[in-house]
Amino acid sequence: MSEDHYFSAQPASADERRLITVSLAGRDVEVETAAGIFSPGHVDLGTQVLLRHLPPAPSGEVLDLGCGWGPLALTAALRTADARVTAVDVNRRSLDLTARNAERLGVAGQVAALEPDDVPANLQFDAIWSNPPIRIGKEALHTLLATWLPRLAPGGEAWLVVQRNLGADSLARWIADQGWGEVTKVASAKGFRVLRLIRTAG
Repeated sequence: MSEDHYFSAQPASADERRLITVSLAGRDVEVETAAGIFSPGHVDLGTQVLLRHLPPAPSGEVLDLGCGWGPLALTAALRTADARVTAVDVNRRSLDLTARNAERLGVAGQVAALEPDDVPANLQFDAIWSNPPIRIGKEALHTLLATWLPRLAPGGEAWLVVQRNLGADSLARWIADQGWGEVTKVASAKGFRVLRLIRTAG
């Protein structure tokens, strides 16, 4: 099996760029993509489900956790002109594509595509949007979420989409057990659940 996963820092596959047309923020746009990243040919089904249920991005700091080529980050910036979006991924090709797509769509000033260690340690977020990488395994996923979900500002909301058959319900229970805030299952569609965490103070 190839080790060229979308969560590799440096994908081994050829970095051959191409343009695709996708629907983001209610309009058709052209974005750049490439092999070696998550869902390079389209907006994946889980992200589509999440996008249908997300509220508009807040004015303020938004985190796209595991940005891929940028569909969530770009949507946040396109829908809310004063949203400041931090797009995080371990895959450097994904980060380059997100930055280039933000420039292509005229929102480069709103979107910072960063490796996790480059995000300022004191930055809190008013919203976190994510189709998290479930296939990295439960322990690694819990570590990832325990790193970022506590960085929600009080009253901020995290919106996650998870496949039901890959542990969405158990993940919801785990998040609730951490004491970060109130977790609800907002929607269930096409084999996915949309989870919302509202951060409490503390």
